[in-house]
Amino acid sequence: MRRRIIRVLVRILLIFVVVTAAAGWYMREEIQRLWAVNSLFDADRIVENFSNMDAAFLTVEVPRGSGPASPMPEGEPADLPAEVADWIEERAVTSLLVLQDGQIRHESYHLGTAPTDQRISWSVAKSFLSALMGTLVDDGTIPELGAQVTEYAPMLAGSAYDGATILDVLQMSSGVTFDEDYLDYNSDINRMGREIALGGTLDGFAAALTETDRPAGEEWQYVSIDTHVIGMVIRGATGRDIPSLLSERIIAPLGMDSTPYYLTDGEGVAFVLGGMNMTTRDYARLGLLFLNNGDYGGQQILSADWVAASTTASANTAPGEIGYGYQWWIPVGSEPGQFMARGIYGQYVYVDQVNGVVIATTGADRQFRDSGVNEENVRIFRLISESLAPPAPGPEPEAEAEQEDSQ
Repeated sequence: MRRRIIRVLVRILLIFVVVTAAAGWYMREEIQRLWAVNSLFDADRIVENFSNMDAAFLTVEVPRGSGPASPMPEGEPADLPAEVADWIEERAVTSLLVLQDGQIRHESYHLGTAPTDQRISWSVAKSFLSALMGTLVDDGTIPELGAQVTEYAPMLAGSAYDGATILDVLQMSSGVTFDEDYLDYNSDINRMGREIALGGTLDGFAAALTETDRPAGEEWQYVSIDTHVIGMVIRGATGRDIPSLLSERIIAPLGMDSTPYYLTDGEGVAFVLGGMNMTTRDYARLGLLFLNNGDYGGQQILSADWVAASTTASANTAPGEIGYGYQWWIPVGSEPGQFMARGIYGQYVYVDQVNGVVIATTGADRQFRDSGVNEENVRIFRLISESLAPPAPGPEPEAEAEQEDSQ
């Protein structure tokens, strides 16, 4: 009797092992992606991972078009402030590109990266999507930002987004309850990452959110899933997927160096809130577009009105808090025309229309959430930009002579 029980248990164990092995083989890609998500930010892997996201995730290309790369001529090498070298090391910067009046004044790559690396954007991708929305507003495809998001994305009816307008989600003021803590395994943002890794759908994830903690439009609160909803609105308004539409309206006209790509969910829907991958020079081209008020190489890709509106601190942020427009950040103390795109772990496109400067950086800064890090990064950008500003004009020769005569 005892031997019979042992034989039965052994058979059950063998069946379990075979079924588990078969399931593991069948779901091997999903398991690999889930492992990649859980080890993505490990200290010994983060730099390499950020340059090779297509090795671990589902992706889709954003066609660059058939034209040549737009010119990015070399200017006089800049003598950057001495503090910049220490900042590059402390903040695990992987690339730094400084342009003034469209010319390269500084370009450097660090921690083993190269100019051809296509680095993950994280939330810098949000500003690309904002630019795409601007082209649809400009041509009347989406005529009214006050329209409800459910008008274009009916799947969201009955969700936490029911009642939110397009403007609300552009300004990160949807009121949707969403935990953006990247360091909490069970936060909403990390659950969303695992959803992508396992082949789930972002549309379904957004539609499943049901809780709000404030009325839509009342108060700014950074919620990354709001950007996915912008993508749902754009897809609903145009009947097009984001990669092909972004290619046609933004990427191809900018003349990128190489073909960008998005991470996608299990249905091939682009991860528009943070899944763009491109070279540092190509990130800088978005900055040049906004530096020149929507004009690029003599072509008005985006209206100056949209550039101004999207980069003005219009969201209802707390007093003294960093400003927010339409998926663009406006640092505290900025002059008009100074704004930036920002992504976690040190991705930035900083635009300073005052001094004609664009700064694009990528990074692998695992301390990016430490107190004061963003403020320090902005300080460095301003230091670089101001160091390139032309010297203030001195007194005219006649004025100098008059001054000497009066002494």
